This record gives sequence, C-alpha cells and structure tokens, in this order.
Amino acid sequence: MSTGTGAARSAPDSSVRGYRVTSIDVLRGLVLVIMVLDHARDFFVAGTVQNPMTDPNVTPLLFATRWITHFCAPVFVLLAGTSAGLMTARKTPRELGLFLLKRGLWLIFIEWFVISTAWSFAPLGSAQAGGLIVIPLQVIWAIGACMVVLAGLQFLGARACLVIGLAIMLGHNALDAVWPAATASDHLDHPLWVALHARMSIDFGPYRIRFAYPLLPWLGIMACGFGIADVFRMDPAKRDAWLLRGGLALTFAFAFIRLINVYGDPHPWHVQDRGAVATLMSFLNTEKYPPSLLYALMTLGPAAIACAYAERWRGPLKDILVTFGRVPFAFYVAHLYLLHLLAVGLGVLQGFDARQFFAASPAFPPGYGVPLPAVYLVWAAVVALLYPLCRWVCAVKARRGDWWLSYL
Repeated sequence: MSTGTGAARSAPDSSVRGYRVTSIDVLRGLVLVIMVLDHARDFFVAGTVQNPMTDPNVTPLLFATRWITHFCAPVFVLLAGTSAGLMTARKTPRELGLFLLKRGLWLIFIEWFVISTAWSFAPLGSAQAGGLIVIPLQVIWAIGACMVVLAGLQFLGARACLVIGLAIMLGHNALDAVWPAATASDHLDHPLWVALHARMSIDFGPYRIRFAYPLLPWLGIMACGFGIADVFRMDPAKRDAWLLRGGLALTFAFAFIRLINVYGDPHPWHVQDRGAVATLMSFLNTEKYPPSLLYALMTLGPAAIACAYAERWRGPLKDILVTFGRVPFAFYVAHLYLLHLLAVGLGVLQGFDARQFFAASPAFPPGYGVPLPAVYLVWAAVVALLYPLCRWVCAVKARRGDWWLSYL
C-alpha cells in the first residue's frame, strides 16, 4: 500500500494508459442490478412503505428485499474512492485533484437537476411540498460531495486517507447521543451543519433540499476506498487473498460487535416475541442514514468476499455485469426514468390519472401498485431493457477517448 504523501508522488508517464480491474466492474455491476430491485419496490409495490425495515410487522420477504439492497450505496462510494486511488498511476496529485473537483461538482449538478426530476417528474414544484421543487440529495450527491473533499484530501497520500477514513467510520457513532442520526429528513429547524451527520431538509428559494445522505460517514467510506487502491494493483492471486481475508475480518467484526450490542449503531437489536426470524431481522437492521459502523461492516465485508471471487466467474452473466459495471452513470440515470415511466403506465392501466404520478413514490395514490412477487418481474424486465443501452455506451467508451466520456 502506498505510504507517501501527495507531494512525494512523482508525475506519471503520460503514455501510461488507464486500465480497468474486472473484479471491480463485476462487483459494481452486481450492486447496480440489486439496486434496481429496491427502486422497483419504491415505484411499484402496493401499499408502499418508504422504509420497510422500520415496520415491526414487515414480512421476511419484504425485509429481505430491502436489506439486500443495503449493499449498493457503500459499495458505490467505496469503489468511487478506489477508482480515484487507481488514477494516481496516471495523474499527478494536481491533475487528480482537478479531475475529482470537476467530477464531484458535475455529479452534484446531475443529482440536483436530473436525478431529482427522475424521482418526482415534477421539476417545477410539488404539491406535496407546497409548490416547492424537492431536491433529494442521495447517493449521487454523496459521491459527488465526497469527491470534492477528496480532491484536497488526496494530497496527503493514500495512507493518510485510509487513517482518516477509518477514524470517521469507527468514531462517528460516538456522536449519536449529541448529534442523533435518526433525524427525519423533513425537519426544517436545524442549522445546515447538522446535515453532515443527520438527515434534514432546508428551504432555499424555490427549493426544498432534503439531505438524505449525511456527508461525514460517506466521506469516511470513500477515503478508505482511496486508501486501499493499491490492493488492486497487486498480483491477482495476492489481491484476491487480501480481499478474502479482509472481507472475512469485517464480517466477523460485524457479528461480534453487533452481538455485544453496545456500540456501532444507534438502534440496538432485541430478541423478538415473534420468533427467531424476527430476531434475526432485528439483528440485521442497521442504520443507513447515516451509515453506521455496523452497517458498513455488514455490507463491505461480504462485498469484499464477493470481489475476491469475481474474476473467477465465467459465462454470459459475468459479461453482463461487467458491461453494467463499466457504465454505472448511464445505468443509474436511465433506470430511474424507466422505472418512473413504467409506474405512470401502470397507474393509468389501473384507472388513475397520469398526473397523480408526477410526484415522489410515497405520494402515489392509495390502491396503486402490485404485489411484491410482481415487483420482481418488473425488476428483471427493467434490467433486461437497460442492457442494450449499456452495451452501446460501453462500446462507445471503449473505442473513443473523448475527455467528456469520463464524466458518463
């Protein structure tokens, strides 16, 4: 692992070509596919529950449908940091800083003006928010804002970034008692700095800005991703062994710390009267907003194990995942618009006015939706429909070197 400071990094040879790590693309593609399931649930399941994991009477299938998608955001953020770390082989610290700054601001812009519209189809204002334009700042915002910070942080070097990232991941739950993580996203009476560690909203001109992804803990995950980038420069066998050992260590750490039940998450688990399955659900119900230490361990440990075996996979499924993993931006934007358009179509077929679906999914009309098994069919159909687009974008990026393609 690199231990030098940013100033000590030598200027790379401009002839060195960028390269991709297949295991990263496979893992990223896998979590993209899983992510569609969660968003299909948001848009299509009957009697939509915004967060099924907070419902004590939730069914195991609905709980599992939500829980499996917890792997998506931390893997996205960690791998964004790792990809930035791999760029140090071909960019000077100054070049990398400028790239991360511009890339981060671009992603924040996209979250504000493109992704928020995909969620609501109401770019001029929402009746549910009193006519304000609702801007939910979620994972794309978190990645973009963390990149802006990492643009400066990376000058300290990989080791310093890793130490800072680990300190944030390990320590931020100590703030829970005085800076509660479970703040509702529509609380409007907090100062802006609260959004570093808790969900909140502010009204700003015609906008209602919802900070759904508090920044500080996500920065810790991205900084760790940057700090471990040299692992992916190792010989494949050594890299995979490191990932396997690290993944097992994180997973066992999750189980041990969660079992003790004294630190690492604002919500202790409890033995449930409904039996072992309900107790297991309580054990696995860790906090995502912001990502607690236990949430990060629970998700990143198994993800590292999967990454250790990713390059050994064979067949068309691996090829499909690699394709998705190489164009995550195009996949993300397209899947939200496609899901919302399909939801409008389903609503019309069920006898509703299309205008009732020009809103965020929690405001969809009562009686709309399909049973959870049908949501799985929607999930499969959307993934299949996205593949031709992603294959085309992937081919364009492979044969052309235009600078702007790095922003897609």
